[in-house]
Amino acid sequence: METLTPAAALRPRDYVAVRGPDAADFLERMLSNEVASAPCEALLLTPKGRVIAPLVVVRTGDHDFLLLTEAGLGEAVRATLTRARFAAKCEIEPEEHTSVVVFGAADGIPNREYGVPAVEVIDAEPPAEPAAEEELERLRILARRPRWGREIDDRVLPAEAGLTKTHVSFTKGCYPGQEPIARLHHRGKANRELRVLEVEGTPEPETEVFLAEKAVGRITSSVPGLALAYIRVEVPPEAELSVGGATASAL
Repeated sequence: METLTPAAALRPRDYVAVRGPDAADFLERMLSNEVASAPCEALLLTPKGRVIAPLVVVRTGDHDFLLLTEAGLGEAVRATLTRARFAAKCEIEPEEHTSVVVFGAADGIPNREYGVPAVEVIDAEPPAEPAAEEELERLRILARRPRWGREIDDRVLPAEAGLTKTHVSFTKGCYPGQEPIARLHHRGKANRELRVLEVEGTPEPETEVFLAEKAVGRITSSVPGLALAYIRVEVPPEAELSVGGATASAL
């Protein structure tokens, strides 16, 4: 399924700055990925391995970091980190910025949300004609990238959303949520996974997906003719599925 790539798009964000001599060590103890590899994607997790917030970690100085998260999650990130700071010498404060995703070859923070080459630029001039939301959503769905509030919420394990491939290091030291994440990775498997479906119309989130008469998943996001859904892993990729009474199939 061919989709045209836009030139640029606004990216709604909240921002939290972490600054001070202990900032790097503190974030290394709190986040799921290697802070030394910043810019990188990471997760802030509960001790049970549920997602508090997905993050992009950007190093802005020797002892300074900027955490990019989803719009509306900045306060949860700030509060969670502040409660855990204890004696760490760092300041944790919200900041105001803007983000623009520029598609194609450009300088900026690597962005993999849309399945095509792109970077995120902080405090850039907003595009004169930003990409339409449905256009961006189609790219994201085709790329099988999860979105907060749709594919990512407190019901979902990071492995189910594919986040352990992009947001988690399995060689770093301890952080909240590491034990259940590592246990599932090394000793088990997720019971469901994200799949891209060709569908009729635009099914609403939470619409059930059926294999014959059995419910095997649920829609999480959709645009006309296309959807993301959590599907039980035992369902064959080539299986003929049903959504809202209409036939659906995996891409």
